Amino acid sequence: METVVASLTIRYFAGARAAANGTRSETVEATTLGELKQQLTDRHGERLGVVLKAASFLVDGLTCHDETAPLPTDATVDVLPPFAGG
Repeated sequence: METVVASLTIRYFAGARAAANGTRSETVEATTLGELKQQLTDRHGERLGVVLKAASFLVDGLTCHDETAPLPTDATVDVLPPFAGG
């Protein structure tokens, strides 16, 4: 089975945006959520890596928890850190 590398739009919210040095959105190529998290940590540093460990992820508006599931091509991934009081 051929692995498809998905071109993804990543959008950062709240503390994730701050940890990504103020980046609002960017494009990344990755096959899985686990690979995406590693790439983002490598790109922006361990501060974002810590946030990503606790963050929730929406892939095209649907919650994604499975770090090994293939990501759809051209998907939008929202990175939502834990929010105070919620």
